[in-house]
Amino acid sequence: MNDSMSIPHLIMSASTVVQLVMLILVLGSILSWVVIFQRTFVMRRARAAHQTFEERFWSGVDLNELYRETPSEQETQGAEHVFRAGFREFNRLMAKTKSADAILDGVQRSMRVAWSREEERLTLHLVFLATVASASPYIGLFGTVWGIMGSFQALSMAQQATLATVAPWIAEALIATAMGLFAAIPAVIFYNRLSSESDRLLGKYEDFAEEFHSILHRNLQGRSEAGTA
Repeated sequence: MNDSMSIPHLIMSASTVVQLVMLILVLGSILSWVVIFQRTFVMRRARAAHQTFEERFWSGVDLNELYRETPSEQETQGAEHVFRAGFREFNRLMAKTKSADAILDGVQRSMRVAWSREEERLTLHLVFLATVASASPYIGLFGTVWGIMGSFQALSMAQQATLATVAPWIAEALIATAMGLFAAIPAVIFYNRLSSESDRLLGKYEDFAEEFHSILHRNLQGRSEAGTA
């Protein structure tokens, strides 16, 4: 390949606008890979933490003992966070009211707040991946259009129209397109994958909240029947 048509030479000799487009796409690609690796690690850790906690929860351990074993809410995550928030509210309301409905409503609200915080934690930065996935092809297309415009300008000023006159402009335009796709394709693949994984985890947290709510409801019913007897 002629040195003048090598990719590094085309990038270095591209117009300022196309170089700016390429720089934006490279930065977007680098940052998206940082997000991909960071979010993948968070999802893997969340899956392991959920499995560990569920095994402990369904092992028959006393709920008060389990609550004492869990760290503070700043250190908990996933179903453990939902459990801690719900059980803390349950104990607080048990000392204030005898109404089972009021207690269960308070527990449900607390678990919903904890679930919302987990949703925010799991989906953090995913919107950036979606932005890179959707915007990169259009940013690359802008560089392509600019490069083709340059090729037409070069043709209009050339005394003799040859391929050598327009080839560098068209080549840098195609490089901008390729870089847009290079940034967008991994972003859209991992956005879909990570979004699906976060939805699955959030569904598990919600299922756990419902099951835990049912356990507390049966607990209150048992206490009410024992008090009546």
